[in-house]
Amino acid sequence: MMNDNFKILLTQDQIQKRVKELAEKITLDYSSVDNSIRRPVFICTLKGAIYFFSDITRNIKRPIMLDFAKLSSYKNGTVSGDMEMQSDITTDIEGRDVIIVEDIIDSGKTLKYFVEHLKKRNPASIKICAFLDKKERREVDIQADYVGFDIPCGFVVGYGLDYAEKYRELPYLAEVIDPSKA
Repeated sequence: MMNDNFKILLTQDQIQKRVKELAEKITLDYSSVDNSIRRPVFICTLKGAIYFFSDITRNIKRPIMLDFAKLSSYKNGTVSGDMEMQSDITTDIEGRDVIIVEDIIDSGKTLKYFVEHLKKRNPASIKICAFLDKKERREVDIQADYVGFDIPCGFVVGYGLDYAEKYRELPYLAEVIDPSKA
């Protein structure tokens, strides 16, 4: 579905090529971890990261574990600044390597909250894999270990990212030219 209000930033082919590159890098970085002792735990931050998470974990060439979490800093459609854990992980991550798979790092506040939340469970390590990074908007000190694409400010949809729960299913990433018309 093409929309006159969208400017395509990344095609489906560009996204899939980068996903495979990231998966190869992550696979290599964890190649020395003994599979019989501990598998890295990949945690999807719902809902936005679901497509990126699915694609990247299917391209990891080693045994892994999957889990999911849902966090929000929104109440009644507006940013409240208060973080809320709507659904927590169920995997015991003590002594395990954890890779948080995120759709987009914007201010970084929600992700920083989640990292601090996970640290209380004593994982061996925590790394962040983000599909998109908006460094210009960062308000807290947090950096991704693996980044799909750096993007400038602007509202984007597709490949899991939505506008009012719409456009998440688009296979490409597009900037919304006029959000009032989305």
